[in-house]
Amino acid sequence: MQSNSSLNITILGSGTSTGVPIIGCRCAVCSSQDPRDNRTRSSALVSYQGKNILIDAATDLRQQALRHQLRQIDAVLFTHTHADHVNGIDDLRVFNMISGSSIPIYATGEDLHALHRSFSYIFDQEQDEGYRPQLIPRLIEGPFRLFGLDIVPIPLTHGLGTATGYRIGPFAYLTDCNEIPESSLALLQGVETLVIDGLRHRPHSSHFSIAQAIRSTDGLNVKKRWLTHLSHDVFHARDESRLPPNCFFAYDGLNINL
Repeated sequence: MQSNSSLNITILGSGTSTGVPIIGCRCAVCSSQDPRDNRTRSSALVSYQGKNILIDAATDLRQQALRHQLRQIDAVLFTHTHADHVNGIDDLRVFNMISGSSIPIYATGEDLHALHRSFSYIFDQEQDEGYRPQLIPRLIEGPFRLFGLDIVPIPLTHGLGTATGYRIGPFAYLTDCNEIPESSLALLQGVETLVIDGLRHRPHSSHFSIAQAIRSTDGLNVKKRWLTHLSHDVFHARDESRLPPNCFFAYDGLNINL
């Protein structure tokens, strides 16, 4: 039985921005019957002492919530504001209805501004309230404490832009990145379990390839590395056997208990 005081992470979605299978694609991965090759857009759920912290409101949030029978979201951490990580934001209103409470959302100043611009109907109080999510923006300016957990934001390079990873005790979640600055690597020392962007085998301009993700984190000496934000280039059963002993492919529904 899971302890209420343990840190539990559920990978709600492990796929890239298109999801897998990709619409109209008939490749071997998109046609695979292995459920690990069926990937919704990347997001995760952190559960601790009866609280649920969502990392990103992915496009597939409704599907993910139904699949995992989620009835409670107590806070949201946003990594960045690309569509596949925020377009499920409207589905947060259902959790408002269930709890009767607003949900705090945490992001950098740049990302809060982008959210306000893209979803003005949520954040512009001058508009008719209507049926919209009730969210409380919280600016990330450094490490903070949330529901008894120390949350350490990890600045990442994502192509020409940036993203924010999160360290929570012995766990870190770093999606949508193609470089980890030296100052951020220092924040990751001592992490035991790492979930990191590893899009595909071939290089990409704004995401780590599988080899790059492995190479960039070899010095951290983590116990387990899980690659996420996977494309349809990754065939789970075939390709995982080629990974280093402490490295694995994440999949939708993966549960990590620390």
